Amino acid sequence: MLGKAATDAIPATQTGHFYPCQGMVVCLLMLLAALGPTAHGQAATDAPSDAERYIGIEEIKPGMDAYCLTDYGEAGIEKFALKVVDVVRNMDPGHDAILVMGIDERFQHTGPVGGCSGSPVYIDDRLAGALAFGWSFAKDPLYGVTPIKEMLEVGRVNSALSSRRASSQGAFTFDFSEPIDLAAISEQVTARRLLGAGSTNGATALPCPLLISGLSTEASQRIAPQFEAMGFMAVPGLTGSAPGGQDETMEFKPGGTITLPLVTGDIRMHVLGTVTEVRDDRVYAFGHSFLGYGPVDLPMAGGKIYTVVSSLMRSFKLGTSGDIIGALTTDEYSAVSGKIGAAPKMIPLSIRVERYNDPSARMYDCQVAYNDALTAQLVRSAIAGAALQLGELPPDHTIEYEATVDLTDGQAIQFSNVSTSAGLLEPVSEITGSLGLLMNNPYNCADIQSLDCTIRMRPENTTAHLWSVDVTDPKVKPGEDIEINVVVESFLQEKKRYRIKLNVPEDVADGKYALMLCGNREYERFLAKTVPHRFLATNYQTLIEALNMALNVDRTKLYCVLVLPPDGITLEKAELPNLPGTKAVILQSSKRALRVQPYPHWIEKSVETGTVIVGKDAVAIEVER
Repeated sequence: MLGKAATDAIPATQTGHFYPCQGMVVCLLMLLAALGPTAHGQAATDAPSDAERYIGIEEIKPGMDAYCLTDYGEAGIEKFALKVVDVVRNMDPGHDAILVMGIDERFQHTGPVGGCSGSPVYIDDRLAGALAFGWSFAKDPLYGVTPIKEMLEVGRVNSALSSRRASSQGAFTFDFSEPIDLAAISEQVTARRLLGAGSTNGATALPCPLLISGLSTEASQRIAPQFEAMGFMAVPGLTGSAPGGQDETMEFKPGGTITLPLVTGDIRMHVLGTVTEVRDDRVYAFGHSFLGYGPVDLPMAGGKIYTVVSSLMRSFKLGTSGDIIGALTTDEYSAVSGKIGAAPKMIPLSIRVERYNDPSARMYDCQVAYNDALTAQLVRSAIAGAALQLGELPPDHTIEYEATVDLTDGQAIQFSNVSTSAGLLEPVSEITGSLGLLMNNPYNCADIQSLDCTIRMRPENTTAHLWSVDVTDPKVKPGEDIEINVVVESFLQEKKRYRIKLNVPEDVADGKYALMLCGNREYERFLAKTVPHRFLATNYQTLIEALNMALNVDRTKLYCVLVLPPDGITLEKAELPNLPGTKAVILQSSKRALRVQPYPHWIEKSVETGTVIVGKDAVAIEVER
């Protein structure tokens, strides 16, 4: 609002015209109105300028007394005495830090503690920042503190640009110019380290423990390395849940517990840290990033600390999560920030496990956080943990599995198959790869609505290989049948004989052709080489089609394929068989931008064997009129 002196200085209007001075002021007022409250009024009121509430690093000197608030599980939120070591300017480019030493006996006993990330530090009873990093194997409890000014700026600078960039780019970049390879995609998803390993000066962010519960200790321990490879500090085998309702431990308050319940329900996986500051409905925590790529939408809850586990390598808090009461919305270098009352997006996950050593089927109903980088790995770990609930699989085993990924546009990815003596690699790789592609592609993709998975396990090896292949007469006439006798030898079982008749079309030209007998792996390679366009994703719809194609090559079938000369052409993904030669020549013009290739031609027949066939055999067939 302009003061009286300023308004007196504006000349009165004459006959509807503005004097220059008046026009400048009006233009300035219009500009401020256009910028909105974030650009002027809100920024002024939200900026950390309250000298009674916050202390800036320019006021902090070595030797000053300090304390932090955190929860060690003994008496709720408590004060822990600290001593300021010094202020370090540009500890990382553009970011300052305050070094403090813990002088409380408990800090000296535990050293830096995972889960203390975000514990508010006070100097002269004013908030200075949050415990954020430390040094592994340090003999003294030396902590780095992220200044509160940097934390409260999270989400303010270029937030609109960051939001657009995050929505247009996925967490992974896959090569869509090649046929879909779900095994390679799954390997890329699981091999990526999402959390950084620390800076070159030796300081590392205090780890936020990832606590796993709802599974047996053995099952939790088996999936923990998957998270540790991503950079998490996985703590397996924890059971129990925090009380709900209006329990004060569930409220967000400085020094209290904040959790990110990434998986909820019958299986629970939650990340644990500490609240630094609460401003209206906005919560600031950690003092460092989580994933670190800007706007996010992750569940946020309070929690309860049971105790601190002291360790020479890295002490950590042991606790559990409460009900979801908000969403983490911003994840940047200096802090994470969330909004109380916001509803994060979650994916319903249903897992059914039928296991040979379990008298009844087990059902797991869960909700999984929706995140490009995390969801596929979270689902993979939940399924693996559920399958291994009663122990590791024996060396000889067979897994039958089926899954449905429903999408919000009414379409679905559906598949079922069999794996033998390969552990959970094939089922979890196919699910992980599918989710990774659906959530990280350049097309206008529908969201995932739900995921259902069923796994049946039995203690037997169903591998089989081709023992012999015999063709009654390798010379046939067009229109006749090729009679093939195949003997298959199964693991520790009697040999089985299959008789297959494959009809040769009337219009096949005289000549020699290759007849291939094989299992699913060789058949998949044949398809990928012969019709790669069926496994290419050029838009959203072809992505759905290619996934369903790649996932539904039955492993328990014996495939018989007679390769014939090309007939017609393929135009991108359109197959045009039996195309007259004159039209094919026109479509194959070099002036066309679309990719044109000869249309491969073959006839095939498959036989269900109930076993997983490995290997292949080939027989030369001569067609002669």
